Amino acid sequence: MKKFCRAVMYCIGLVILAFGIILNTKTSLGVSPIISIPYCISNIWGVNLGNATLCTYILCVVGQMLLRGKKFRYFDLLQIPMSVIFSRVINIFNDIIIINCDNLGFRLLLLAAAIILTGIGVAISVEMKFVPNAADGLTQALGERMNKGLGFAKNMIDVACVTITLLIGLTFGGKVIGIGIGTLAAVLGVGRSIAFVSMLFKKQMNALVN
Repeated sequence: MKKFCRAVMYCIGLVILAFGIILNTKTSLGVSPIISIPYCISNIWGVNLGNATLCTYILCVVGQMLLRGKKFRYFDLLQIPMSVIFSRVINIFNDIIIINCDNLGFRLLLLAAAIILTGIGVAISVEMKFVPNAADGLTQALGERMNKGLGFAKNMIDVACVTITLLIGLTFGGKVIGIGIGTLAAVLGVGRSIAFVSMLFKKQMNALVN
């Protein structure tokens, strides 16, 4: 029964995470670093956002293979089918969520909600200890390879994503795409949101896992 509840909670976490990510993109204030690359590609070449996200996540799995070498587990390849499902959920939310409002205050409220939801989604999906999100898996692999904490590795991944997004946007689109105050807010706020949710519900989530 516990395994079933964990699976349900894991799926709920992924859905909340996808909703938070898409809500962030709809604010037009800048998207979170990891989604900035597929968002930029989608805007320049008209590629479906979910498909661009899937390709990015597959590259994250390849990155884990390179970083871990012989320590890479075949179990981690399950991140690819999970990324397929996750990218389809992203497509669904991207299609149904339409926001036409230029009010800055309203968009800032949406941004705050998006950051909180993203943090909730990450906290739930990670604490259930199922297949990790490909981006989180890459962060863990980098932290292990560098013998640094996850926080440091997350900062490295964020900086790399923003840099790549800027290069793609300026080179192929002639402008900055997807990077803005919302990106900085996501970098600073998602981690705090994750920590807050974990603090409030860690005991309940641990009860499902242990």
